Amino acid sequence: MAGLGLGLAALGRPGYLTVGHGEAVGPDRSVEGLRRRCHEVCDAAWAGGIRWFDVARSYGRGEEFLAQWLTLRGIRPDEVTVSSKWGYTYTADWRVDTAVHEVKDHSAAALARQWPETRDRLGPWLDLYQVHSATLESGVLDDPVVHRRLADLGVPVGISLSGPGQADTLRRAMGVEVDGSPLFSAVQATWNLCEMSAGPALAEAKAAGWTVIIKEALANGRLAGAAGGDDPHDPPGVRALAAALAQPWADVVLSGATTVSQLGANLVALTRVAGGTDPAPGAPGAPVRTPAEYWSERASLPWT
Repeated sequence: MAGLGLGLAALGRPGYLTVGHGEAVGPDRSVEGLRRRCHEVCDAAWAGGIRWFDVARSYGRGEEFLAQWLTLRGIRPDEVTVSSKWGYTYTADWRVDTAVHEVKDHSAAALARQWPETRDRLGPWLDLYQVHSATLESGVLDDPVVHRRLADLGVPVGISLSGPGQADTLRRAMGVEVDGSPLFSAVQATWNLCEMSAGPALAEAKAAGWTVIIKEALANGRLAGAAGGDDPHDPPGVRALAAALAQPWADVVLSGATTVSQLGANLVALTRVAGGTDPAPGAPGAPVRTPAEYWSERASLPWT
């Protein structure tokens, strides 16, 4: 069974596209307010046994918040796994009511700018550096200059995926080599009860020795209220999260919790993984989408 990690996409900046994010955060969107919330959720994650924390350069002050928390709690690098990502720049200037929150750039120049920023913040804790939301169209898999610079960073390199072509992008990435050796050793991909198309490719990556990380197991919150039942001991979203945790090729499933209570509900899924590893499509509250439909709906979600 996979372990549970914590992703900081909704904790390092005042706005995100998870359903209900605005209500969960509340009126205090100040830097200090978000820093305090992030640290509280990280505390709850640590107390619940979570030891993998995932962040990105585009998560506002996410790397900063995480590094401060690790320092304040005296957590040693050998006690935790930290992953981050480069390739998007946060452009919202701590505002929610803006048209563009982040801009993708997978160029060598962007890597040269963002890598020192991540290194300076996360330093000895960083275990994995990932290309953020790679697609075939972004060109990063065809850029030998970027490949060489990634190979020379001195940390393991992974790739995160996005869009309807996740499987094709992953299979292309599995063939990228530098000096005759595979460049990437980990993949972070969206997989949930609405969008399971990347599953076979993720199984291939696992068989090749890659670390497989699942993100958006609750479909940006769209499964959080629908996939559970009315039983108070079965919090919303437990079924969906448990389905991701049960996949035999998954190593880590990221919780995207915004609050301590959400994190607590996610932790329940760890105790509910039982009976098989292939949840039936069309489970209540989880209508299966084609990849094109799913990603079109995701793109239309508002930032709150």
